[in-house]
Amino acid sequence: MKKFLKSFVYSFQGLAYSFKTQLSFRVHCLATILVVGLGLYTKLNLNEWLWITAAIAIVIILELINTAIEILVDIVSPQQTPKAGAIKDVASAAVLVGGLMALVIGLIIFVPKFS
Repeated sequence: MKKFLKSFVYSFQGLAYSFKTQLSFRVHCLATILVVGLGLYTKLNLNEWLWITAAIAIVIILELINTAIEILVDIVSPQQTPKAGAIKDVASAAVLVGGLMALVIGLIIFVPKFS
């Protein structure tokens, strides 16, 4: 049980590291706060909250994976190489696609509330 609880400590350390070192992670956290606030203000229904929650989770998860990949690439390939750069670019593209999809979901849900 002690080992299981310790794993949560490591997870929170990962979140803290990402928040301290990654501007884009902080931006996504701020966006999360704003979207949740907007959701509360517009009184989203259950289905809308499910979509918003899924979109937020996907972006945050992708951002964390992107950060882990960047760290790993920096360890494995401290010198700049085209393939190391491509790995980072592809991981970053995953965050971009997830963020764009989250934006589309947000627009579909929130635009009609202000029309």
